[in-house]
Amino acid sequence: MKNYLFLFLFTWTFAYGAVAKAKEKSGTIKYKVVVNGEERSRYGYTELHYHQNVVKIQKVRSGNAQQIPTTPDEATYIDLTQEKIFDLAILNTGNRFHTASAIADLPEVEITEETQEILGYTCKKATLLLFSNRIDLWFTTETGLRGTPYPQGGLTEGVVLKMVRNGSYELVADAIEFIKPKKMPALLPENLGEEVDKVQYRARIVDNYVTTVNVFDREQISWGNEINNPEGDVSGETYHFAGGTVILKKVKLPEVTDDYSVFAKIVQYSNGDAYDRTGSVFMIPTDKKLSFLEGLKNGAKSLPKYLDTQGKEYQGVIVTDEYTPALELVRFFTPFGIRHFNEKRKVAEVNWEDSTVYKQDISYLLPELQGEAWIGAFIGNYDKGGHILSLDLKYYPGSSVVREQTKKYWVQPIFNTLNLMEMAGQEYGTMFDGDSLKVTFNVPEGVKNVRLQYISTGHGGWGGGDEFNQKSNELFIDGQKVFTHIPWRSDCAAFRKYNPASGNFWNGISSSDLSRSGWCPGSATNPVTIPLFDMEAGTHQLQVAIPLGQREGSSFSAWNISGVLVGEYE
Repeated sequence: MKNYLFLFLFTWTFAYGAVAKAKEKSGTIKYKVVVNGEERSRYGYTELHYHQNVVKIQKVRSGNAQQIPTTPDEATYIDLTQEKIFDLAILNTGNRFHTASAIADLPEVEITEETQEILGYTCKKATLLLFSNRIDLWFTTETGLRGTPYPQGGLTEGVVLKMVRNGSYELVADAIEFIKPKKMPALLPENLGEEVDKVQYRARIVDNYVTTVNVFDREQISWGNEINNPEGDVSGETYHFAGGTVILKKVKLPEVTDDYSVFAKIVQYSNGDAYDRTGSVFMIPTDKKLSFLEGLKNGAKSLPKYLDTQGKEYQGVIVTDEYTPALELVRFFTPFGIRHFNEKRKVAEVNWEDSTVYKQDISYLLPELQGEAWIGAFIGNYDKGGHILSLDLKYYPGSSVVREQTKKYWVQPIFNTLNLMEMAGQEYGTMFDGDSLKVTFNVPEGVKNVRLQYISTGHGGWGGGDEFNQKSNELFIDGQKVFTHIPWRSDCAAFRKYNPASGNFWNGISSSDLSRSGWCPGSATNPVTIPLFDMEAGTHQLQVAIPLGQREGSSFSAWNISGVLVGEYE
């Protein structure tokens, strides 16, 4: 009897073990993407291959969609023998590189007693927290395969058939194909290319997607130095105007589809100027008979005149039938003397920054930021050292799939009172003294969902000046008020570490700490979006009214405002 019992227990244990942990095999698992309970086939799927103690994980795009040329081939390999993980990328140029890490460095998982059946296999649940995300892994040892479609989430016994992130995003095994080992090639490539660390690996992948146009590289913007501009309109050469306070370059910008995002990145530091200054990066539209180029080359008086009610002239500030004003990309403000004055003034508990970096999303201007364009930068100053500025335009694809090129968006600059040629006699924006700025514009047929992107900053640097006083900006379309806005920044003290030359008052406040009309020394000003969705095609008039502060002796206030209309084609 005892022998029969022993034989039964031995047979049951062997059979159970065979089910619980199958003999090692080779094969492929396909995982679908499920978001909030719904399958998302447009995300493609993930494939896991297992053969001879090596796991390969690779994402497969959906359908027959063509990938953009810069999309790299990426795969992750888990070598269970070497106990290493390799991430491999092959660029469209053929260049390949990889990063390696140890399996021992993966996060540990906690095994629970919960089970779930997936594709007929009993799976156990493992959990972990990863960067504050809850990860649930359902794994089984019954398939004879090993690995996980989500290696950053740690390894388990057997193979993971489902990964759930924060209860909403899932990778779920959809099919398993077992392959005879003799028919499956070795998974780990012999040539992994150059080895780099994880930071450089990811940076190379990102850089491969991003198109960067370096417009200016450490160019000097200053006053009073000798200027020798190239003859004619030469692409790629830097021109200096307005005594050297405006730099300009003709560049070739990429032709991209509407799903791209574009950012302007500006890096600036003082080369001798101690003061906070108004800065602007702009583009010059050349779609009409006259452009702002005329003013830069031939003087401000060559630009179309705008008259206020007192008969004062302002040059090139509004759109006309024959002229489009400069299109402002970014309004920024230099801090007090960053870098140049860092060693000349020490303040307790403040470590000065080396430069200011401004990076702003200007994707709403994408239709204008393609093809050949004149891009400029202005920093108002009267210093021979002035400032050093670099500018990159960065284009980020919205998808790795090739999109059809469509003309979806409409862009029209309509006013800009920032006197970019301040140091060459262009008038300050003082037309608001008992008056309003008026501009007539046209919306083409087929354009809808129009909005105004509005940038406004007040100036007048004394206690009674508009730099330090809140003023209401009222906007009217065809006589009807559509928007009221008070530009104001109360967070200027956060920029103290960029302002070594700022004056320090007896009470512990620095000049750079003071709140201002829509700007701070060391900041960029965000445009305000004003919806004009009911605007119909045809001719309209816009008015901007601001209660301009009164003069005090030689001190006066002015407003730098710029506006561009953006719409969508039906």
